[in-house]
Amino acid sequence: MVQREWQRFRNRVIWSCNGWLDCWRNEPSLHQWVWANVVSAGFALTLDLDGAERALILALGILVLAAELMNPGIERAIDYISKDHHPLAKQAKDAASAAVAMTGIAAGVAWVVILIG
Repeated sequence: MVQREWQRFRNRVIWSCNGWLDCWRNEPSLHQWVWANVVSAGFALTLDLDGAERALILALGILVLAAELMNPGIERAIDYISKDHHPLAKQAKDAASAAVAMTGIAAGVAWVVILIG
């Protein structure tokens, strides 16, 4: 049982790394969000923030990256089904993009609230 669970864990790590690498190679927006997170994390780690504020900023940055990783997954699944232009396909792709934007806005709001006090 332990060996089976270890193999499942190992597979999940490999699949996750493969997903990250594929998005890194093919999604320029992921690069932009990574650099935004590097800057944000740098400020979070150097400014005089308490632990909860720092944790919030860092966690929201990771959530933005998670949303950005899901976006091409949704887009590719739709494209796999059909390359035809369809209003529902557009709505699904736009909703995935909006999810990324909303997580980015949430991180920005957290920064504003923390800095304003």
